[in-house]
Amino acid sequence: MQKDFSYPLKIEDINQGEQTYQLRANKAQLETLREILQIPAVNYFEADIKLTFQKKKGILDVSGEVRAGLTLISVISLDEFKRDYKNDFTVTYDTNATYEQIREIDEDIEDDVPDIVIDGKIDLGDIAIEQLALVMEDHPRKEGEEFTSFIEDDTPVKENPFAVLSKLKKDE
Repeated sequence: MQKDFSYPLKIEDINQGEQTYQLRANKAQLETLREILQIPAVNYFEADIKLTFQKKKGILDVSGEVRAGLTLISVISLDEFKRDYKNDFTVTYDTNATYEQIREIDEDIEDDVPDIVIDGKIDLGDIAIEQLALVMEDHPRKEGEEFTSFIEDDTPVKENPFAVLSKLKKDE
């Protein structure tokens, strides 16, 4: 992701226990978020994040809430409209695990598998953006809009060409 909205934390600098962070995007960062999300506008973006680190176990829980106001384009009418999002989330990291270890765990259990830490750090900005992207609709539409299909020309639908073959087979 782009680094204009980046809040990296080194795992070695995180204290045992709980810590809280508040992320608020400024005007320039809102433009960066708009580019990342590929939408007309991000009107506001906020995240309240709580870290709970169990150093002895190497488990880092990241939880919180992401709030954003977005301007989207309806796939039905192509009109712009505004929508607010609010998403609670929890992500667990195993700070000692490697890709190979996580892959083995993933194959053995059906529970949620913890994420791994890359290069000894996490980025709270990336986590918040990802959590918003997970709840955004793939095909947004304004409230009340529904897709209705219609045929534009009056040409009759042609008979299936294979229907002719099936009739030939029956005649023999």
